[in-house]
Amino acid sequence: MLLKDKIAVVYGAGGAIGGAVARAFAEEGAFVFLAGRSLYSLQIVANEITNAGGTAKVTKVDALNQNEIEGHLNRIVQHAGKIDISFNAIGIRGDLQGTGLTKMAQEDFLTPILTGVQTHFLTSTAAAKHMIKQNSGVILTLSASSAALSGRDRTYHYTGGFSTACAAIEGYTRSLAGELGSKGIRVVSLRLDAIPETWKPDFPEVRQYMEKGTALGRLPKLKEVADTAVFIASDRASAITGAIINVTCGSIMD
Repeated sequence: MLLKDKIAVVYGAGGAIGGAVARAFAEEGAFVFLAGRSLYSLQIVANEITNAGGTAKVTKVDALNQNEIEGHLNRIVQHAGKIDISFNAIGIRGDLQGTGLTKMAQEDFLTPILTGVQTHFLTSTAAAKHMIKQNSGVILTLSASSAALSGRDRTYHYTGGFSTACAAIEGYTRSLAGELGSKGIRVVSLRLDAIPETWKPDFPEVRQYMEKGTALGRLPKLKEVADTAVFIASDRASAITGAIINVTCGSIMD
């Protein structure tokens, strides 16, 4: 097991990406603390983990509230003695895409940016304070291909503030990795492309367009994202920090 006896915290664990990663962490031996704003969604994931033989605990946490985040982590450390992995998968309002920047309201542009940067700053720095004391830990942030889309794709997608938010998260990841590296802490961002199995309903024309723009001719799957997160969080990736891990099936190559 790649994460045997690791203590992992997953924010947004009730969502598709957070839930998939939480289940994968648990499958690989981690004790997973599921955090989010919907206890109902979190409990579904927790039940799946425990039914599969894993261990998970659910707590309602607003990942934009510093007091709630820090209080939750303090309780985890009191209970488990440490925090090995922090992964933030909360949604940052990608639904506000689709309008040209010249027609977009200021609030709709700024919301993804402020949400994304704030939540990653709060959760990662709170975890880092505990990790510094133990001189070890892995912090995973979440980005998307819109951070580096081609001119064609920006025109098609009208990414609004979402692309700016993802670019900011990636820049923040590098800065935090540089600051924490000497403390034994790794910080890595997962850059994803769209994951069709999370779409409700499906958008066949959009999916086909996006698939044709990838080197592999398809878009990533949840399991592939989860497996990548497990590897990066594990000791087998111990030389990787400050990196933007490309999980886009080749829609972005850099």
